[in-house]
Formats: sequence, structure tokens, C-alpha cells
Amino acid sequence: MNRYPQGLVLRRRETILRIVDAEAIHSQEALAERLAEKGYNVAQPTLSRDLRELGLAKAPGGYTRPGAMPPVGKAERTAELDRVLREFLLSAVAAGTIVVVRTPPAGAHPVARALDEAPPREVVGTIAGDDTIFLATTSASAAQRLAKRLTRTEAA
Repeated sequence: MNRYPQGLVLRRRETILRIVDAEAIHSQEALAERLAEKGYNVAQPTLSRDLRELGLAKAPGGYTRPGAMPPVGKAERTAELDRVLREFLLSAVAAGTIVVVRTPPAGAHPVARALDEAPPREVVGTIAGDDTIFLATTSASAAQRLAKRLTRTEAA
């Protein structure tokens, strides 16, 4: 019988995916340590089951999703964010605690993905459509700062 509530299992597994997507994890022990830092204390059999259920594979660069690119460093993710902003950003306007980002049609996805992979510290959530992205921020002043920073990056 599973001693973990289903919601906890899903949150833990989402955390595992975020960890292995963000950094090279070479062992279950290292993954267990990273999970413990985030408040998830798991036994080795549970971690093995999570890895199997998530379809993660151990590769030379660490655990990875099948067919996924190897983990990319922060500098590369930031450079990619700068590149997609220069390519796709039409405008970024603060509206309360939300920043509304406009792109050409079909441009919202690459920008939102780059923002999710190199999130500015003010961003607490991202929703993207076809040509519009809503970035939830921590405060109205954070939204103002973020909108200015995004438009500065685009102009660079």
C-alpha cells in the first residue's frame, strides 16, 4: 500500500523533473539530497519507483527524460532568453502584478518557454497563448521592473 497521498506523489515527481531538467544529477543519492533540500525525504525504493514511473533514464550526463537535451547551464538559458526576446518581443506592459507580453502570432510559446527555463526572480507564474503571455509577479513594483527589463533586453 502506498503511504503517500496522491497529491504529494505528484508534487514530488514534478519536483524531480524540475531538478533533472535544471542540473546534472548522476545518482539516486544526489537526487535524494536535492529532494531533501526541497522538503521531500524519500526512501531509495520510492525514488526508484518515481524514476521508473517518470520514464527517466540514466545517461552519461545524468538522469534525463528520454529524447531530452542534456542539462543546460544558467548562462546558456539566459542567453537563449535574451535571443528569443530580441526575436519575438513586441511589447511588455505592467498591469498591476501582471506583465502582459505581446509577440507576433505563434511567438508566445518560445518566449514563455525561455522565461520558464530562465525565470526572472520576480516571476511566480507564466501563462501563454498564441501571441500573448501573462507573467504573474510578486508585486506591482516587480511587474514594473520586469516590464522595463524585458523591453531593455529586446532593444539590446
